[in-house]
Amino acid sequence: MSTPIFVHRNARAVPEVDAPWPGTAISGNPQTVTMNGYASEDGKKLMGTWQSTPGVWRVAYDSWEYCHFLEGYSIITPDGGEAVHLRAGDIFIIPPGLKGTWEVVETVRKYYVFIL
Repeated sequence: MSTPIFVHRNARAVPEVDAPWPGTAISGNPQTVTMNGYASEDGKKLMGTWQSTPGVWRVAYDSWEYCHFLEGYSIITPDGGEAVHLRAGDIFIIPPGLKGTWEVVETVRKYYVFIL
């Protein structure tokens, strides 16, 4: 039987440098590190940490994402919508269908949970 509770600090994640992001870099030269610490057996739920240096991406979400910023500052601007400024301590959800830009203004580190 598997452990009923997964604690991220116990993950043995391997850093993935410049892993695919749900978008295309359109400005700057952002460097990213993804530490996926958990994947469900069916591969439809992921949890980990992500870090990025400044840059801008064009994003189009086809899945649900929960984020908790640990450090940094970003601006997400939905197409036709208002810019959302996000800083360390913010917790937010990005729904499937969001299209727009994600700008990392100051290096960001976040926890994420994806439900694909």
